[in-house]
Amino acid sequence: MAELQKGHGAISDAIRERLADYQGNETEKNIGRVISSGDGIVKIAGLMDCKYGELLEFEDMNYGLALNLEDQSVGAVLFGEGTKVVQGSVVMGTGRVVEVPVGEKLIGRVVNPLGQPLDAMGPIETHTYRPIESPAPGIVERSPVNKPLMTGLLAIDSMTAIGRGQRELIIGDRQTGKTAIAVDTILNQKGKDVVCIYVGIGQKASTMANVIGTFKDFGAMAYTIVVSATASDSAPLQYIAPYAGCAMAEELMHQGRDVLIVYDDLSKHAVAYRAMSLLLHRPPGREAYPGDVFYLHSRLLERAAKLREDLGGGSITALPIIETMAGDISAYVPTNVISITDGQIFLETDLFHAGVRPAVNVGLSVSRVGGAAQSKAMRRVAGHLRLDLAQYRELAVFAQFGSDLDPATQEILDHGERLTEVLKQDQYKPLPLAEQVVLLYAVDKGLMRKLKLREIQDYKKALLRHMEDEHDDLLKVIETVGDLSDETADSLKLAVESFNKGYLKEDEDE
Repeated sequence: MAELQKGHGAISDAIRERLADYQGNETEKNIGRVISSGDGIVKIAGLMDCKYGELLEFEDMNYGLALNLEDQSVGAVLFGEGTKVVQGSVVMGTGRVVEVPVGEKLIGRVVNPLGQPLDAMGPIETHTYRPIESPAPGIVERSPVNKPLMTGLLAIDSMTAIGRGQRELIIGDRQTGKTAIAVDTILNQKGKDVVCIYVGIGQKASTMANVIGTFKDFGAMAYTIVVSATASDSAPLQYIAPYAGCAMAEELMHQGRDVLIVYDDLSKHAVAYRAMSLLLHRPPGREAYPGDVFYLHSRLLERAAKLREDLGGGSITALPIIETMAGDISAYVPTNVISITDGQIFLETDLFHAGVRPAVNVGLSVSRVGGAAQSKAMRRVAGHLRLDLAQYRELAVFAQFGSDLDPATQEILDHGERLTEVLKQDQYKPLPLAEQVVLLYAVDKGLMRKLKLREIQDYKKALLRHMEDEHDDLLKVIETVGDLSDETADSLKLAVESFNKGYLKEDEDE
């Protein structure tokens, strides 16, 4: 008996010795199981420590996003098709929010909202990741918007100028040139040390291919990142697309870079969020959108900012796009985004069909901070442009009735017609500041008065060619100084008058 007890003592001593040396390598995992799955929505039981917005990992490398935290279950949305996610499937909480790769290596690439390449150019070699959701910079971290971001579009740079760090909404019905304005603005950033990010949300794959093709044709991919979530992608991917693009922009902003980001468009983004919310059985509100649809866009657009110099001085300029129905800007999502942004460029169908392109409605378009960021040269030549056009539009209504007009009224109408003609611009042909100033100066000083309306487009091209060939030094002064001194203005007037003598003489000879 004594020997048996002695043997037992030796075994327990050996076990204690083994336990003393044991190093546990098991980590606690938050695991649950799928209760139900359908329409890209998954209900999960057992994820006790799940957080809102947490990235969830399913079997077969499927990923999802936790959005509904209920007493006994978690409601999540799937990023992929999730055909193999069925009742009883194992789900694991990652403890992380959705992150995307960020940094310089993404420039020139086309990626999906998870940062995975779509352009067959190989993997993206970056080890820096950033969560798609992050707090917007506070008031103290920001500095005033005072540096222009030129779109290259005369109608916008002259009257609704955009500054670096601003949020300017582009709004209008379908097929009025909203994407064209955004694309032209990106093309105009060539050589200006601005990184551009184009986020396509719910667009047709053919539309995205055309936009990317345009960027490649004009050499814009060298400074552009394209984030694509097409109409064939799931609603959750469309939902996270603008936040992913913004995270990529923030990384560059904090490095002191200036970034331009286009969200094309937030109407489809809101529709994707509505679809997810209704499938998650969240209560619908106005137009069936959930109650937090305002917060959906405000937390995104507030991240656009101009940082203080001691924080690097970088900026994010946001150009969100909203599509209206029959020009109704009082609908739910348009009014929400108008109230969040620093102004809007309103595009009108009637103007577009009348051949005024870009079809900017001067009366409804406004920039709430752009005036402070506008160059002095542009302010000098475009100071009363908006007023002149407003007077012209008002009088043009009465002129339709064919009554006799006094000379003063006729002069306002003639000037307005010439202004409207000068503001017309072909797509993919953005103009530098100096050339915009030349055209506005010429029309403002009445130097186009002797031209017929149909001649103005040809005259504009000929004048700019002449200025580049004969007065390139003058254009460089305006471009670099950004101001129009009295001396420069006099030189400009002489140059245009000299050109007019030759141009009008040729016209008469013909």
